[in-house]
Amino acid sequence: MSLLESVEINPAGPADATVIWLHGLGANGHDFEPIVPELNLPRGHRIRFVFPHAPHIPVTINQGYAMPAWYDILAMDLDRKVDETQLRASARAVHALIDNEVANGVNAERIVVAGFSQGGAVGYEAALTCPQRLGGLLALSTYFATAQTLIADPANNELPIEIHHGSHDPMVPEALGQRAAETLRALGYHVNYRRYPMEHAVCPAQIADIGRWLKSLLL
Repeated sequence: MSLLESVEINPAGPADATVIWLHGLGANGHDFEPIVPELNLPRGHRIRFVFPHAPHIPVTINQGYAMPAWYDILAMDLDRKVDETQLRASARAVHALIDNEVANGVNAERIVVAGFSQGGAVGYEAALTCPQRLGGLLALSTYFATAQTLIADPANNELPIEIHHGSHDPMVPEALGQRAAETLRALGYHVNYRRYPMEHAVCPAQIADIGRWLKSLLL
């Protein structure tokens, strides 16, 4: 499998940790690039940030127009009818990025998968099915699209999972974020849930929390 094209932000020295961060529908790998300097990471850190670009595919809810998307969304109802075959293919593409980081000397346990909105749905599938133990999962303003069909790998039974959601999100209602947290806890995963007074976005307080969380895992 060829690797997804990505934006990379590399540390000054050799990387010993990696964050693979997936954007939302219609965006691209540059979307979260400006956040990195705002994470307040210490000078000299050795974390590489990889922001892959989703392929351009037709999206049903947008009248079939092609745009950057990790999978097709068939209906915008509360249960989010999605093309799970495409979603799982995107998750495998994330696994290939993880394998590439490992091949380049980064221990899989020091790799964090992060995703916003549609990218977060792929993040759930990618992290929880990964056969290598990872460092963490960050799910932002998203939903657990494959909760009913997930075939989890026991390698990540102890995976730290951080879920963030906006209390006023009109695109992905907070109920979906809360449902994901409840489902994961029922499956025995370790979940920390944070809510913020925002819509479908990120906010300064949240960025500060992400920075602290990444430091606790990787520094």
